[in-house]
Amino acid sequence: MAAARDLTVQGELRYNESMSRHTSWRAGGPAEIFFMPASLEDLASFLAELDADTPLIWHGVGSNLLVRDGGLPGVVVSATKILRDLERRDHYLVWAGAGLPCTQLARQCIRWELGPSEFFAGIPGTVGGALAMNAGAHGGETWERVESVRTIDRDGEIHERAPSEYTVGYRSVSGPANEWFLGATMRFEADVTPSIENMNTMLERRKNTQPLGLLSCGSVFRNPAGDHSARLIEAAGLKGHRIGGAEVSEKHANFIINRDSASATDIEELIEHVRQSVLHETGVNLIPEVRIVGVAKQ
Repeated sequence: MAAARDLTVQGELRYNESMSRHTSWRAGGPAEIFFMPASLEDLASFLAELDADTPLIWHGVGSNLLVRDGGLPGVVVSATKILRDLERRDHYLVWAGAGLPCTQLARQCIRWELGPSEFFAGIPGTVGGALAMNAGAHGGETWERVESVRTIDRDGEIHERAPSEYTVGYRSVSGPANEWFLGATMRFEADVTPSIENMNTMLERRKNTQPLGLLSCGSVFRNPAGDHSARLIEAAGLKGHRIGGAEVSEKHANFIINRDSASATDIEELIEHVRQSVLHETGVNLIPEVRIVGVAKQ
């Protein structure tokens, strides 16, 4: 095997690429190597030749990712440009590539009159990210619709896997190690007809209750059983609380906003402050939804 810098690829290799360009918080340090494959074959070849001990992180659109200011050693793979396919397989089955925006999946399924699918419009990321964390919105969850998934491993081998090979919970998915989602076949229901009106109602509710248009990762914490993180954070008096350029949203307390050129350190410290404050006030230990990776800045 070879180090990433020694490999010949058809796609693009960038060095010391700022991850602030690739995350919705617009914060974070550089990736040592940022790889954008030109095709699935290019990706598979790259993985097959890459040193097994090279750190590897899979990147979607960065809507649920915080990269620490010290950056990421190894390789970040960004394959969303080649995994955006969407295909109707039969009357109720749809194939969706991992790089496809969930909003696009929702809109096309509505055109095909396949439901329930409107909830995908409320997920601010890609199908791959939704599969990785069982993302959901408006009462629907991604893995409720999954018939099968396709993955690729560190050796570039492709696998077809059934939902039974994964442990799926609320905003959590675990399965075969060192594999990444390439896409999924999803099954919709014969007696459920979605509507653009329902989707638009969901989106309008989201617009009215969330700080859309500002730099955030969406919901920072999972909702604890029988409660809502936003309620607990607001009850702890944390709306508007700031550390550096990071701020707890006044509109929705489970959102943290990059208000004023926040560093990843500002954001991470505010996440921990919120978690500790809510634990102290209520005894509830909030679990982050956001994925925090990388090394602290020295």
